[in-house]
Amino acid sequence: MLELKNVSYQTEEGKEILRNVSLKIDDRFVAVTGPNGSGKSTLAKLIAGIYQPTSGKIYLDGVDITGMSISERAKNGISFAFQQPVRFKGITVKDLISMAAGKKISVSEACSYLSEVGLCAKDYINREVDGSLSGGELKRIEIAMINVRGTKLSVFDEPEAGIDLWSFNNLIKVFRTMYERTHGTILIISHQERILDIADKIVVIAGGEVTAYGTKSEILPDLLGAQAGCRFTKEAE
Repeated sequence: MLELKNVSYQTEEGKEILRNVSLKIDDRFVAVTGPNGSGKSTLAKLIAGIYQPTSGKIYLDGVDITGMSISERAKNGISFAFQQPVRFKGITVKDLISMAAGKKISVSEACSYLSEVGLCAKDYINREVDGSLSGGELKRIEIAMINVRGTKLSVFDEPEAGIDLWSFNNLIKVFRTMYERTHGTILIISHQERILDIADKIVVIAGGEVTAYGTKSEILPDLLGAQAGCRFTKEAE
């Protein structure tokens, strides 16, 4: 279980991004949504260890991970997928998937994970993860990496970004397959209704605070009504 207790975050310039966020997350699929600039991506980066909270505590399965680095959190079972995936010149797709797995894996194993995210494995397995790949291709490769890691908590920041030519049904299928392998929590930052619709719980953040948290049936009707009123129609930060 992931638990945040009174977590706040301010930039070095003193701008308050998140304020006293307290959450307990222990479900299969949890979606975090809200308007542009509300702090969704900042929350994801705090959980992953990219940012450190200004105040408050973060726990994973009862262990205080607040002061842990990104690497330490990764070792403790947290994966993070960036909204804009990182490029690695000189590293092949197969190398990257092997590093994610923590062991050398066969070409057939790597191809299996690539196929799950809609990539023709033979066209990608030996390609470098550099500027020759589109944003959508990088996003799918990153999702394959998270899948092969199989951690207890997987955090995705806007996983649907850049994969418009790949159906949402396939993306959702990957998430469900991932859960069947790990039985861990998948935390998704998104403002897409089709992503929110698969969530067991939905967290709504606005103005740096949690304004709603509950089951899909409790949150989604009001949220969709707000979207219709243009409160949540801007692009995610």
